[in-house]
Amino acid sequence: MAPASPYAGCRVCLTTLHGKERVLARPFFHGLGAELLVAGCDTDQLGSFSGEIERLADPLTTCRRKAALGLAATGLPLGLASEGSFGPHPAVPFLPVGQEVLVFIDLERELTVVEQRLELRTTFASRTVRPAELSSAAFTAWLHQVRFPSHALIARPAQPSPRAARLCIKAIRSRADLEGALGHCAAASDDGAVLVETDMRAHCNPTRMASIRRLGFQLVRRLRELCPACGSPGWGRTGTLAGLPCRCCGTATSLTAQERWGCAACGRTELKPRRDGRREADPMHCPWCNP
Repeated sequence: MAPASPYAGCRVCLTTLHGKERVLARPFFHGLGAELLVAGCDTDQLGSFSGEIERLADPLTTCRRKAALGLAATGLPLGLASEGSFGPHPAVPFLPVGQEVLVFIDLERELTVVEQRLELRTTFASRTVRPAELSSAAFTAWLHQVRFPSHALIARPAQPSPRAARLCIKAIRSRADLEGALGHCAAASDDGAVLVETDMRAHCNPTRMASIRRLGFQLVRRLRELCPACGSPGWGRTGTLAGLPCRCCGTATSLTAQERWGCAACGRTELKPRRDGRREADPMHCPWCNP
């Protein structure tokens, strides 16, 4: 029988303005027996996805600060927050990738548990167009690629005039709204071009919302695991060690050889084999066999 959840019957404040409770409430209720209480704090003060307010800190630090806002607003001892960032893949620059972070804070146990996910399934993209190109084959194909209109868009002047420096039209969800946004932004652009981007705010991007849901289940599974040393919740994988040996020559590769598990409360760590049981790397990953 699975052990009882350490958070059964508790309330957890979720700091969000973008409806993330729709995908996080279920894993926390069914996995931990906990109820999420939304703290609608002004999270844009920490930086906005559309860029009007610069995010000065890294995603993890921002996520911690966001959770702290909710804790302060509600007075609850348990807090949760989510943060995301998007850009080129660190190893394959032409491939867009998303990084999702969840931070859970337990003030009574003086515990902070962090779960992160590198997500290849993302619609993150941008394109510079002119209003006349709205019906072009190339722009239509791009709209299909980014899953418009189920996934919203943002438009802004590509070369904004001084009076339109802050013009930014968000949550574009229909062809008619897109046409209007292109015309408005083009008129405010010195070169008549418009920068169209995917709206990566969670409530405007179902693909990102699904990623947050998967990460939520990942965090819940970890919170159910107790540290073998101190009994604190949150025992789980905290990192990896490379060096999986090549199947042909035994040379260490860049692939994961072991997983590092740890406790955020007492600092205990253990090295464990890969969960998939893989003990050797294909020679294609070997710097000696495939230089």
